[in-house]
Amino acid sequence: MRIQLESVNRIGKRIGLTGEKSYLLAIFLALIIVSVIIGGYYIVFKPQPEPYNTIYLLNSQKQADDYPQVLIVDQNSTFSVYVNVENHMGGIRNQTYQVQVKISQNFLSFPVPTEPIYVYNLSLSDGDTWSNLVTVTENNVGSYWVIFELYQNNNGGLVFTEDYCVLNIEVMN
Repeated sequence: MRIQLESVNRIGKRIGLTGEKSYLLAIFLALIIVSVIIGGYYIVFKPQPEPYNTIYLLNSQKQADDYPQVLIVDQNSTFSVYVNVENHMGGIRNQTYQVQVKISQNFLSFPVPTEPIYVYNLSLSDGDTWSNLVTVTENNVGSYWVIFELYQNNNGGLVFTEDYCVLNIEVMN
């Protein structure tokens, strides 16, 4: 390290820089070299982002806050959220998905082993987003989990993508 600093100092002295200015030149040159190396890597190898799909929820105003939490039996026992699915798998083929909406009072793992109350089948090309307003009703007092699970059609069979959203709902009298 000391040898490299001395050589940088010599270069600085040749062009008329001494002391602190020569250190600044060394740092500047090092930043340029690192930038060229990193930029060259991305130009030569063109790394692609990892393919993925995603599911997310928005409230009825299409915002990611103020999700419903409390329902009142026979008065306000319904809520709606937008369910959105995005395809970022790449390629020219459409990807086929299924969204399953489930309600459970308890669960230990995903996918939740209960029958869905709604099933939505969709097909998306790369970069596309599907959005659908889903209305859920629950009139029984208790604490519930509303689960939105994303499945992908893979060679004719559904495979859980490990993507899901969960809302905790309290139903009261």
